Amino acid sequence: MRETSHLSATVTPFAGAGQRPAVVPPPQPGRPLDEADETAVGSVTETERILVYVARTPDPALTAYLKSRGWDLATARTAHEASRLVKPESACAGIVDLTGFASRDLAALEAVLRLQQVGWIALTDATRLTDPEVRRLIRHYCFDYVHLPVTNATLDYLVGHAFGMVSLCDLDAPGAVAAASHDEDEMVGTCEAMQQLFRTIRKVANTDATVFISGESGTGKELTALAIHERSPRRKAPFVPINCGAIPHHLLQSELFGYERGAFTGANQRKIGRVEAANGGTLFLDEIGDLPMESQASLLRFLQEGKIERLGGREQIPVDVRIISATHVDLEAAMRDGRFRADLFHRLCVLRVDEPPLRARGKDIEILAHHVLHKFKMDSARKIRGFTPDAIEAMYNYNWPGNVRELINRVRRAIVMAESKLLSAEDLDLAQFTEQETVTLAQARESAEKRAIEAALLRHRHRLTEAAADLGISRVTLYRLMGTHGLRDEKTIFAGEAENQPEPPAENEE
Repeated sequence: MRETSHLSATVTPFAGAGQRPAVVPPPQPGRPLDEADETAVGSVTETERILVYVARTPDPALTAYLKSRGWDLATARTAHEASRLVKPESACAGIVDLTGFASRDLAALEAVLRLQQVGWIALTDATRLTDPEVRRLIRHYCFDYVHLPVTNATLDYLVGHAFGMVSLCDLDAPGAVAAASHDEDEMVGTCEAMQQLFRTIRKVANTDATVFISGESGTGKELTALAIHERSPRRKAPFVPINCGAIPHHLLQSELFGYERGAFTGANQRKIGRVEAANGGTLFLDEIGDLPMESQASLLRFLQEGKIERLGGREQIPVDVRIISATHVDLEAAMRDGRFRADLFHRLCVLRVDEPPLRARGKDIEILAHHVLHKFKMDSARKIRGFTPDAIEAMYNYNWPGNVRELINRVRRAIVMAESKLLSAEDLDLAQFTEQETVTLAQARESAEKRAIEAALLRHRHRLTEAAADLGISRVTLYRLMGTHGLRDEKTIFAGEAENQPEPPAENEE
């Protein structure tokens, strides 16, 4: 069988566009690469060529051949072993044999494939390529893939090409690999809701309009704000966050706008406020819903005029800053109650980003859990290897009111307290969420239906007509199902179309 190679760009879901390798004619099967070939591939002779080979059953003949070609080869049989072999400060090539990994191993493997200092070449066969998850991993994280069997010379050529490309990326932008990897480590997600969030971030980053981020506590609103800043033209200027709910109200004015010497007792010298400190960059106002009315008026004046006045001063100081705000509070309800100014809200919410709750993110729950385990496993003297089946089951059944922040806390605590190498539902303090009884088909259907409706409402920002069309049902049926699943009672629903709509009679249903 002749092996086929499909050269493609590395495309990560969020860290930005990958770089497309230059097309170089591949070597003839069985012919060793000569010096001209190595130059075309872009091998860096002055640098140690590191190669990580990940396979359940490594091929000894391939291993010996790659070593003879000058590769500093490291072999791993699991994703956990591979993550320990990759050095964050060094670019390297990687071979991953996907034929030996079961579907349950792919979530852990994805965390390794996501490392952007590695140029991955995937080995697969026709059977594995029918798996959508395998196809997604190859498409998002690999420079190229080949069908097995493959000649050693061809594989040597491909890994040399991948190594050359990641080395160039590192040389063009020192620290870029580490920064991109950091972003990917912090914002992990493969579900449609997170992919939509990543697309939205890319769009709003290219503008200078104010952005309002809405979402429950613990969903990662500050990470989203930072991602917007780092992908904007202001990325080289400061990113200044301030939690409006953590600062006493009588100090908030001076924290935001600063003060002059002698403005009040104890003001022995001039202090620059957070707004002025962010000049040229981005100011992130977290928990904007907790901003007192007097500070709301001052912030509105600044947004309108682009100038501030320090406390105790008379000088109008122009400041060029982009405002990103966020809150878990329902600002529409706060405006109705007179606790938040409508004119300020419309200034802050030119562009809106909705953070999906963890319970609506499906398989991301397991992916995030493995990511947190990988990141903090050194907190324990034991070599924690993963999660038991009942732990995975409990994580899917739990509602996660604290979202990603709660998931991180539970996994970190379990890493420290666990008695075995696998974290159980009891270690996560979620033992009561394992299925004690057989789930009926009706219960499973009801649970899946609620999750699908929640996800559709999030995607369309609670616009019922669009969500109903996405789900393939009428608006009347969607409204009835929202009542059945208790979704019409949530605060986020009242802000959308559902608020003033009377409940239709049952005879109008589909």
